[in-house]
Amino acid sequence: MGSIATLQEHHVHLAFTVFPGLQDHVPCSHHQKTIQHRWELRPRSIQAFRIFPALLETLFMFKKSSISGITLESAGLVALADLSTVAVRTALTGTASWIDILVLAPGMHQQQSADEVNRSEFPQTSSLIKGYVFRVENPATVSYLQRIGRTGYLVTAVVGPKPRSRDTLEIPFIKGIDLSPQNQPFYIAGVFVALLYLSCPILTIIVFALVGSIRDWWALAVLGMLVLSRTINVIVIKRRVSDSKDWKGANEEPEKDELLVVLSQDRWVRLHGDLSDIKQVTAGQWLRDEDRVESLSVGFATLLVYAAAALAGNASTVGSLLIALLLLFSVALLALCNSFTHGLQMYDCVVREEKGKEKRYERRRMMVEELITETHSDASGQGEWAVSMGLLKPDELKGILERISLSDLPKESISSGPTDA
Repeated sequence: MGSIATLQEHHVHLAFTVFPGLQDHVPCSHHQKTIQHRWELRPRSIQAFRIFPALLETLFMFKKSSISGITLESAGLVALADLSTVAVRTALTGTASWIDILVLAPGMHQQQSADEVNRSEFPQTSSLIKGYVFRVENPATVSYLQRIGRTGYLVTAVVGPKPRSRDTLEIPFIKGIDLSPQNQPFYIAGVFVALLYLSCPILTIIVFALVGSIRDWWALAVLGMLVLSRTINVIVIKRRVSDSKDWKGANEEPEKDELLVVLSQDRWVRLHGDLSDIKQVTAGQWLRDEDRVESLSVGFATLLVYAAAALAGNASTVGSLLIALLLLFSVALLALCNSFTHGLQMYDCVVREEKGKEKRYERRRMMVEELITETHSDASGQGEWAVSMGLLKPDELKGILERISLSDLPKESISSGPTDA
């Protein structure tokens, strides 16, 4: 027993030397024999439960005061970075999700500028079947077409209905809010994108818990201000999207149509699908203009972000570090979501690029002539859309149509000449 007690005393003394914080958790006495006696009387399980929490607390203890050599008084300025990641995400999903409230990323105060992601381009387009010529006025659709377009290539994209589940999860006494995961934009974008996206709110919840555990009320207030700003922006985006859906033209009969969209930098996109679905994603306004109340609300939300950045200097070093890491990791994950999202969601439709169907052309006229030849039998305008868009001259179109008509004639009628009576 003497050797065991001496060994235990040596271990306790070594633990006190390596981890001084253990002295606050183990009762002290002036008489070492009393300590040994009390320690020996305790079961080994109790001894372990007394030492290991102290070890963990010493190793992983958060200190509010400072981290040696690091000052993060201006870490809140990261939230003011003028990044378009949040706006691009809004354009790709066609709306805002309620989970966006917990996605805190730099540029969150720029979400209402999602209708400017097209860089002021409204490309000319024409129906290859009907012959109508107009412009694509939906900035989110234009931005997606710019994204999939390649210089000198004809890229094909298809428009279809958005898959929706009949099972809905609604909040009692609140109509119009569907919380079922199957109907959320992040779920429709794909499982991998959904996992990346859901990592952002999970990180926010973790940071809230860590900041609360160290009782850094300034950091907690900064996070609360950012969440409130996001809440206001999400509500305004949803209102603007729902109101702009009212007018998309008259309902069309279920028939197929094809559009040729001519973008800048010699990028061409062929869009095909049901006529009603195509009108949903191309015609009319996507985000209506803000009314007076919405404009004031968005201004208040923007000021909240700036105020949060100003007050972040009052937070502790650990709190400022957690906020900065949250903002940086969230914007990185959100950027990955945008890069791996291969479709555009707009109202009840989805636009996706058809992989492997892009085709390169040496000259634009070759592409136009091939499209006229391909749609000649179905088109009612007989290629007049190419003249209306300025892609061909009238005499050039006439020559193309003559060659097409000659190629449609039977070989016997072409080879046989006039016979003598």
